[in-house]
Parts: sequence; structure tokens; C-alpha cells
Amino acid sequence: MNLKLFLSLLLLPGAWPALAAPQPLNLFIWSEYIDPKVVADFEKKFECKVTLDLYDDEAAMMAKLQGGGASRYDVVVPPDHKVEGLIKLQLIAPLRHENIPNLKNLDPRFLSPPYDRSNQFTVAYQWGTLGIYVRPSPGGRLPPTWGLVFDPKLQPGPFVLIDGARDLVGAALKYQGHSLNSTDPEQLKAARDLILAAKKRCQGFDNSVGGMKKVLGKSVKAAIVFSGEAARGMDDDKATTFIIPQEGSQIWLDNLVVCAKAPHRDLAEKFINFTLDPKVAARISNFTQFASPNQAAKPFISPEDLKDPTIYPPPDVMAKLEFLEDLGSRTSFYDEVWTQIKAR
Repeated sequence: MNLKLFLSLLLLPGAWPALAAPQPLNLFIWSEYIDPKVVADFEKKFECKVTLDLYDDEAAMMAKLQGGGASRYDVVVPPDHKVEGLIKLQLIAPLRHENIPNLKNLDPRFLSPPYDRSNQFTVAYQWGTLGIYVRPSPGGRLPPTWGLVFDPKLQPGPFVLIDGARDLVGAALKYQGHSLNSTDPEQLKAARDLILAAKKRCQGFDNSVGGMKKVLGKSVKAAIVFSGEAARGMDDDKATTFIIPQEGSQIWLDNLVVCAKAPHRDLAEKFINFTLDPKVAARISNFTQFASPNQAAKPFISPEDLKDPTIYPPPDVMAKLEFLEDLGSRTSFYDEVWTQIKAR
């Protein structure tokens, strides 16, 4: 065969094998909730491409999963009180534990949670609390109470309320001496009225990241945020602080789950196992500054973070914290209250 003919044959369609595109992994997660370098390392190790889709509130997450997301996404990061609903709606798949050997690295306190015994569907990802991120006046001391947003006499200045029904109504319930899982109509009505009064004085509603940024930007003095955002904000501005109110507050545990019709189920379980590696888990928590449920990760977590009561509260504070519960059909009580709060 002459050279000219050989070269012409090489140019024919199919003469060269097509380069395989990297396998995708579709991750549905909260904003600013994973170290991009961890994602890049996973992509390199498994020769894949991770696509992140972000959500800012639980309602948006649930709506998207119910609207077809369960067959589009591979891994989702739901909060504790949404897991039972996801299971009942058949939106998440049982985990194959043989593919997740690093599950053994979790702290026993975060294994087999009440909403998912034996970790059939979930793996703990990060945990934290809800409180008030605030910029005190120079030399001033603020009382550790939800009254900083609910009592006009204690208000430190302009503030924003967190844009989440269970989070905000729960805070109001705790301030009034009730469980943040109450379904008592009179208690919920009183919490609604308390929030409506605060709404007239506040600078609007925002998510945790947005509230933190507004305090840092000095457009408000206080915001209801989650502990990780507060810890990152305090690193950026030492004049700010985080208060877990004395009336008690919310402790939460976010989870990694695989969608029911995940298009890349094997890779999804490899991702979950990867995040459970002690050094990787530590990198994630060092980035988010939320608490890690990974016991084996502790030696690799920033010592300053481990000693920070904003991230790892002391026992007396922990004793006053409550998990949100899946209220089933009674969640509609909160939906109704939330609609009234937003409409007025």
C-alpha cells in the first residue's frame, strides 16, 4: 500500500477509536457545602466529571426530586427530617454497604439514626446547629437569647430572618418555651404572630449564606444562620460572633443519599465512600467549618475548629438542642403557618 492511500484510509470515519468521555456524576447539594479541591481529586482518581447543581432550601430540593430529579441526580444531600419522606416517596435507593467500607469511620453517635436504622439509605455528612450570627457594638455584650430578633427591646440593630419554615418557626417555638417539633395549633399560632411582628422590623428573609454575608457586609447587625456559615464569617471578621440561644435550638445532621433512579449508581457509591475517607472527610469539614460525624477524621481536622464551641458545642449547650422530626401529614401545619407569614 502506498503512503498516500494509507493516509487517506486513516481519515475515514471510524478509522480511529473514539476517545471515551469521562463518566459523569451529578451531585445535588447545598451552596458552598463541599471543597472544590475534594471534587477535583475525586474526578482525577475515578476519571470522571462531577456536575454540581445547587439548592438554597429544602422545599426546592424536594420539588426538584419529585419533578424528575430522582432519575437525573446521582447523589443528594438531604437533612435528617426529610429522609423518611424521601424513603416513603421512593426517591432514594438502598445503599449497597459492600461498596462503602469507609462507613466504619463514622462516630457511633451518627450511625443508625432514628430516621434510618442500620443506615439502609443514608450516610452522615455534616452536622451543626442554628443560632444568631451577630456584630455586637464595640464593648457591648449581648444576651444569649432568641430575643435578639424576637424582642424589639433586645434588638441589636437591623437583622434578617432565615428563609425556612421549620428553621424559623422552630426558633420562635423554642423562644416561647416549646419543642421545635410542636404541632399544637395554639403554639404554632403564637409562633406565627411572633414572627409576623419581627417581620415588620427586619430587613427581609435570606438563607444562611446570604445572612452571613449581610452581617459581614455590615448592612445588618444580626442574622439567623447555621453554625458553619457563622464560623467562616468569624474567621473573616473577628468583630462578629455566634450565639446559640439559651432557650435551646436546632441540631441537624445532613446526609449523603443515592437517588432511586441514579444514572450512575456505582460511581455514586464510590463518591460516598470517598467522602468517608478520614483525610477527605477532614478536608470537607475544614472547608465548610461544620462539624464532622467522621470519628476517624478527627486527627486531621483543624485543632482550632475542634476547640471552637461554635462548631462543636459544649455538653451543656448540646443538652438544649433538638433534632427536627419528620412530622408526616402534620407538616401541613407548618406549611400553612409559613404561607401566612410570607403573605402578610
